[in-house]
Amino acid sequence: MEKVQYALWRAPAVGEDAFRAGLLADLVPALQRLESVRGLRLAVVDSAVAPAADKRLANSGSLPDALLSVWLDDAWRRPQPMALVPELVARSHAWLVSEAEPVVNATQPPGADARVPGFCQVALLQRPPRLDVAEWLHIWKGSHWQIAIDTQSTFGYRQNLVVCDLDGGGPSLDAIVEEDFPAEAMTSAHSFYAAPDDATLQAHQTAMMESCARFIDFDKIDVVPMSAYWFSPAAGP
Repeated sequence: MEKVQYALWRAPAVGEDAFRAGLLADLVPALQRLESVRGLRLAVVDSAVAPAADKRLANSGSLPDALLSVWLDDAWRRPQPMALVPELVARSHAWLVSEAEPVVNATQPPGADARVPGFCQVALLQRPPRLDVAEWLHIWKGSHWQIAIDTQSTFGYRQNLVVCDLDGGGPSLDAIVEEDFPAEAMTSAHSFYAAPDDATLQAHQTAMMESCARFIDFDKIDVVPMSAYWFSPAAGP
C-alpha cells in the first residue's frame, strides 16, 4: 500500500466553506467507491480555522486550499481529484510520500461528521541546500521531533517524507508535516506551546525555533492551518 498526498486549489468562484462542503459531499464519496482506495484523510481551509490565520506562511506562491491523503494499492494508478470534481478543484498536485507517525491521535477522535477536534497545521518543507539528505533527516527525524512534541500541545503528528513528485513540475517539496492542535491553540500562544506561564512559553518558543532553524530555512516554508477529517482506520488513530 502507498500513500499519496494531493495539494488541492479551489476554483475561484468557490468559497472556502463551499469548497469544504463539496469535497466532503462529492469527492470523498467518489474516492470511497474506488476499490483501490484503502484510506482517506482530508485537511481543508475553512471558516472554522479562520482564528489561526496569523499562523499562515506563504513563501512559495499560492497556498493550497486542501491537503488530501489517500492510501492506495498503487500510486501510479491514482485517482485525479480534478476529474472527479472539476467544478470544485481548479488544480491539484500529487506526491508519493513515506509516512511516519511519532504521535498517534489517541485522545481526540473524530466526531459524527468525521472532523477531528481542533485544527491541523500543515507545513510544506524544503531541505536547505546547506544540508545533505542524511544530515537533514538526522536532525528532523532524529532529534527535532521530540523537541516539537515536548514544546507544543500536539495530539497528533505525522511526518511525510516526499519520495517523488508524481505529476512533475509542481512545488519543490521534500516533506509535508501534519500536526494536530487543540482549538485553543489557534488564538493562545500558551495553549499552542503547552505553556502554563510566561516563562515556560518563552522557553518553549525559543527551543522550538532554535531546533527548526537547524533544518528549515524560514523563507522556504509554507504553513497552512486547516480543518482535518478522517475516514478510515488506514488513515487515522
